[in-house]
Amino acid sequence: MNKITQLFNIKYPIIQGGMIWNSGYKLASAVSNAGGLGLIGAGSMYPDVLREHIQKCKIATDKPFGVNVPMLYPNIEEIIQIIIEEDVKIVFTSAGNPKTWTAYLKEKGITVVHVVSSSKFALKAQEAGVDAVVAEGFEAGGHNGREETTTLTLIPMVRENISIPLIAAGGIATGRGMLAAMILGADGVQMGSRFAASLESSSHENFKKTILELQEGDTQVTLKELAPVRLIKNKFYNDIQELYAKCPTPDELKTLLGRARAKRGMFEGDLVEGELEIGQIAGLIHEIKSVNAIFEEVITEFKVAAKEAQNLTF
Repeated sequence: MNKITQLFNIKYPIIQGGMIWNSGYKLASAVSNAGGLGLIGAGSMYPDVLREHIQKCKIATDKPFGVNVPMLYPNIEEIIQIIIEEDVKIVFTSAGNPKTWTAYLKEKGITVVHVVSSSKFALKAQEAGVDAVVAEGFEAGGHNGREETTTLTLIPMVRENISIPLIAAGGIATGRGMLAAMILGADGVQMGSRFAASLESSSHENFKKTILELQEGDTQVTLKELAPVRLIKNKFYNDIQELYAKCPTPDELKTLLGRARAKRGMFEGDLVEGELEIGQIAGLIHEIKSVNAIFEEVITEFKVAAKEAQNLTF
């Protein structure tokens, strides 16, 4: 029995990343209905909007789903209370200390998973009592680890250090990628970019179409002085680089970033001035598909690749 399917009571060990401006109830419920674990991305939702998405998700699926909570947001207490009031059973936390909320959430009967970018933080998450960790490599889109450790090296190192279930993330969008991560020691995978380019994603069509055009080298991690984030190289990204040439202070970087850049880019479709977050694996995404079609493709490819792997020899 797979540890991740057992932990969440799902069919496939595939988790959908709780991405801001992409992961509304439509995407989360579609992933859960397809046999994975859908996550609502609380990071881009006011508390009342989150409550609405949780309630709609319950109507749209009778399967398990969860909420992704970035802990750096100011209204975190209110978000946690809504999750408890709405009887959400699974919470993925990120961007903060797992000790802050894990014990409280587990007291309420909630399964807790924490996202990490290093073995050190994976151990801290295990010590804090989480049920599993997501180890996310540097290839991932959006907010990223400062360590710059790639998935290929991160997963076996985390596996060596922890005993709880391990979910691999960062650069995984195919069945072959999923198999590779599991061979390296992961019990399951989390995919973000592949689901950002789905019919059910709540992001703007302009953003989805841009994902399909990306090649190697079209994204880069920047703004490390604030919070490292992988962005598509558009005008906004170029403006950041021009400012870096002048050795800016963190306050000057914050001024350029302003407010609601990610919403402007991914949700409203401003490809010029918006913040466009996606992973390096976008170069392998060539079509916007339904969640069901993505699952069919990934699972079929996984099975074919697993058979091929049995014949590898030298």
